[in-house]
Amino acid sequence: MEIPYIKMHGLGNNYIYLDLFKFEIAEERLSDIAQKVSNVNTGIGSDGLILIHPSNVAPIGMRIFNKDGSEGMSCGNGLRCTAKYAFEAGLVQDTSFQIETRAGNVEAEVKLMGDEVEEVTINMGKPILRRSLIPMAGKEREKVVNETFIVAGEELKVTAVSMGNPHAVFMVEDINKAPLYELGETIEKDPRFPEGVNVEFVEVLNESELNFRVWERGSGVTQACGTGACAAVVAATLNQLIPKHKTITVHLDGGDLFITWDENDDVWMNGGADIIASGVYHYR
Repeated sequence: MEIPYIKMHGLGNNYIYLDLFKFEIAEERLSDIAQKVSNVNTGIGSDGLILIHPSNVAPIGMRIFNKDGSEGMSCGNGLRCTAKYAFEAGLVQDTSFQIETRAGNVEAEVKLMGDEVEEVTINMGKPILRRSLIPMAGKEREKVVNETFIVAGEELKVTAVSMGNPHAVFMVEDINKAPLYELGETIEKDPRFPEGVNVEFVEVLNESELNFRVWERGSGVTQACGTGACAAVVAATLNQLIPKHKTITVHLDGGDLFITWDENDDVWMNGGADIIASGVYHYR
């Protein structure tokens, strides 16, 4: 089967995008396709697969599959790329529009330079903080903030946040010494997170800047995670390390995102999105 694709990235967080306005793929093949296209040796190489599809509740819809074939709820970098593609491909005509995700509809706004989308702002919605809704096992609490978390013999402090997908955020003094590779997968699959979890290590530089590294659920270490950057700002705010209602620059491996947790409790993400390549994938 020949599958037309476009490869895009948001700060190095790269996915293979399929425009399902143009063709259809059987549901039962999606997980397998995601795993095969993601393979850097025998596929195209990516952090996963994203479908841009017709929707009954928004102008467009987006579904995300991780490189292990599991389906995610949302993806901040994927949303920015989806918004760029949708506008430039003529799937939407307005510069502000909604995108359906498994975590609900989100509002997107594109900023243009000529006919091309230069940057995208996404309203990622209100963070979910109640333990059972993240979800995280344990004694029910309205918020899980700086809670002792013992894993692999190490005692850490976790702040748990859902941005439509679950995040375990750990504050560190030096991002370069964060145990990302040592503990990322172990925490991702810890039974205290029954649906798995994205794992973030965050260093607060000052009241308007964070350093950030991520182990993504189902994908491993990636250069950027938009929902993770949002969760990091929420977590740092809850720990009273940065002020609320202020735009925070989050320094990721792939570049910077600009995150604001506003007075209405909505979290806004602003950043770029880029096209890498397009072509045809020969699926067998």
